[in-house]
Amino acid sequence: MIKICAGEIELRDDRKKTTWKVHLDSFLLAPVPVTKALYFSILEKTVEPNEHPQTPAVDVSWRDAISFCNTLSQRAGLAECYSISDDGEKVICNEGANGYRLPTEAEWQYACKAGTNAYQYGELDAIAWYQGNSGGLIHEVGKKLPNAWGLYDMLGNVWEWCWDLYDVKVYDSYRIFRGGSWAEEARGCGATCRRRSHPTFRIDDLGFRLARSLSL
Repeated sequence: MIKICAGEIELRDDRKKTTWKVHLDSFLLAPVPVTKALYFSILEKTVEPNEHPQTPAVDVSWRDAISFCNTLSQRAGLAECYSISDDGEKVICNEGANGYRLPTEAEWQYACKAGTNAYQYGELDAIAWYQGNSGGLIHEVGKKLPNAWGLYDMLGNVWEWCWDLYDVKVYDSYRIFRGGSWAEEARGCGATCRRRSHPTFRIDDLGFRLARSLSL
């Protein structure tokens, strides 16, 4: 995993026309989204013969991703980050745990921008699989150019779940995902583009990336 140094990022909600700043401590972030090979190996399942193991795991709900993080932490001998109620409705994050977790949206955006101020950290065809160049297909991770911090596929290929709730008053339990996908138009593949859905939502262009907290 790649160490992301502490810093500050400004987030915005275009729907509400609001902005806010978030200070971030150093954290670790995986250089690529979770692949089918990793996902199915931890779940002790077999990747289908017609699916390439190095493409991102998709059709993964937010709840699936949270559960995977805990299982991977257990396998690695790390403290689980998430306490999950029996019905899956309530999830609490232990911020002091050293296990695997989803990035917050502030962490995700900060890492995606990698010190730039641009909506996209490079020329889109060079850094991302999106509607204009994907051929309507998901692609292997790490085949486009990384950003300045060595992170691949932060834009395009698959949307990535983040930890955060979107707007509890309006959308209740909806969680945020970021980054655009192979099926998304160019304008949807940007560092500040925010989408949301129910934590049980699954679709063929939505996956996730692993993060870990660093001990203070």
